[in-house]
Amino acid sequence: MDNHALPLVLISGTLCNARLWQPLLDRLNLSDVIGITLTDATSAADASRNLLRELPPRFLLAGFSLGAIVALQMVADAPQRIAGLALLSVNPLADAPENAASRREAVRVARQQGVANWLSASLWPKYVAPTRTQDAALHDLICQMAGECGPDTLATQTEIAITRRDNRGALPALACPIVVINGLHDPICTPTHHQRVIESAPQATLVTLASSGHFTLLEAPDEVAHPLRHWIQECLDA
Repeated sequence: MDNHALPLVLISGTLCNARLWQPLLDRLNLSDVIGITLTDATSAADASRNLLRELPPRFLLAGFSLGAIVALQMVADAPQRIAGLALLSVNPLADAPENAASRREAVRVARQQGVANWLSASLWPKYVAPTRTQDAALHDLICQMAGECGPDTLATQTEIAITRRDNRGALPALACPIVVINGLHDPICTPTHHQRVIESAPQATLVTLASSGHFTLLEAPDEVAHPLRHWIQECLDA
């Protein structure tokens, strides 16, 4: 698919890198993709500012989990530059202040144990649908990304999660196609969180994957590719 006119910007989530998107990209066969791993900024506002400084004047924007939080910040900061928005596994709400201490303690433990080991022990059961918890290849891929990102990246990404804002108020005026994709078995970014997005963006399309947990892109790439391909074509035709 030729999307040179509107490059697709992909923002990865916590402890994720380009490996997150590769199964999807293998299926979409796009001509112009810009992948973003959040590594330096310690707030969504800073990440948004940095990205908007470097990105083309107009683009399609897709974010997964923490990347979706940054995408929502970009919608608030520069809606005129976004030609299409895809939010995958998103919690649009501001973080509760009482979560900050436990989040920073988790970073300390991850440094001590090794990020991949920490993720495997503490987060893996929450990351995928119950039917996939014994999927060794999927487990190893997610842990591989975590190890490649490392503890310093986890620390900066944790600050983004702690300081994030609720930017749902920017959605009603966003004049472009919007798709929201979630897994039914996601305890981190729940179906209720995605319903909150849809309530603020009635023009959006909600797709719930019945067999997936949080990592929709890796658990069910075929099921994600179909609505995203339709969304991209709709954006290009607009």
